[in-house]
Amino acid sequence: MRSKAEGLGTVLRYVRDAAPCSRAEITAATGLNKTTVSSIVGELLDRRILREIGAGGRRIGRPTTLLMLDGSGHVGIGVQVGIGHLTAIAADLAGRRLLTWRQAYTTAERGPRQVVAHIARVVRHAAERVNTAEGSVVGLTVAMPGPVDSAGVVHGVPFLGWPHVELRSDLVRALDGPAYPVGVDNDAILGAVAEHRFGALAGASHLAYLAGPPGSGVGLIHGGVPLRGANGYGGAFAQPGIDAAAEFDALIGRPGTTREAAIQRLARQARAAEPATLAGLAEVGARLGRAVAVLADLLNPAVVLLGGDYARLAPWLLPTAGREFRERAVTPNADALKLAASTLGSEAPALGAAAVPLNVIERN
Repeated sequence: MRSKAEGLGTVLRYVRDAAPCSRAEITAATGLNKTTVSSIVGELLDRRILREIGAGGRRIGRPTTLLMLDGSGHVGIGVQVGIGHLTAIAADLAGRRLLTWRQAYTTAERGPRQVVAHIARVVRHAAERVNTAEGSVVGLTVAMPGPVDSAGVVHGVPFLGWPHVELRSDLVRALDGPAYPVGVDNDAILGAVAEHRFGALAGASHLAYLAGPPGSGVGLIHGGVPLRGANGYGGAFAQPGIDAAAEFDALIGRPGTTREAAIQRLARQARAAEPATLAGLAEVGARLGRAVAVLADLLNPAVVLLGGDYARLAPWLLPTAGREFRERAVTPNADALKLAASTLGSEAPALGAAAVPLNVIERN
């Protein structure tokens, strides 16, 4: 027998994928009985998670009332900390992006106190916007490129020079104890959350998301939920993944050039078939392929996605990554694994961060 939370999640997933749909269609597709579906739908209507959109005439006889996700009144905010910038996204239960902001900060402003102040300002502005126009904020999550424990303590961010920062508690104080929950998580894990909810392969129950540099993490969805390990630090890359990130950074690095400009230059050179660039990208792809082989053998995901800057250069990384992976993986049916590029862009961790409180709303 399914628990109430499991039944609620089952109904929401079906409506999200099949809307507009009727109660009868939910009953037939999910295996839940008619009374249970009616009770769950009534609760979700009361909570403004679902809404009725009138009658549909898809069956012979009396028209049926159709349902779809509402989302109004339930808004999650996600903030992603990157090199020299913050990205903030507000999204609702229906998957609509209500706003996307990007704010720069200087090298002198990258200490914990300064970054927390930047995050607090961005969140206040975003909350003001959505509270007046779209609904109310139900939670905030911050995506960090480093290990994060369950208390929201960040244990090292090399490019920021952070060794150990109690980010969640610092942010709660900066926001004067907000009425909504505040969380902090690893950016690769949140990238995987975004792919599972919003990506081209959304709903894949066993998924890995390879975050592009400057981090070298992997976010894992196992059985439909994020896999974090005993202390919350799951997702550190195997050595081939670390090697790939280092090789990639060496390939794009150029003193006095922004990372964005370097990525664009590399893409232009690759499109022009510059031999040294193609060889360098092929080597990065091969190292990524070795990392994918390790993931395939240990965790057997159905999908592995290249995220961040890797996704932007995927046309030149995927061919060698795929060949290397297939040659090295020993797991049976390795060819069944789908290796692809993320379609969510570099903002995937911010989008996944916004999804975290929405997922909690749906489960509860």
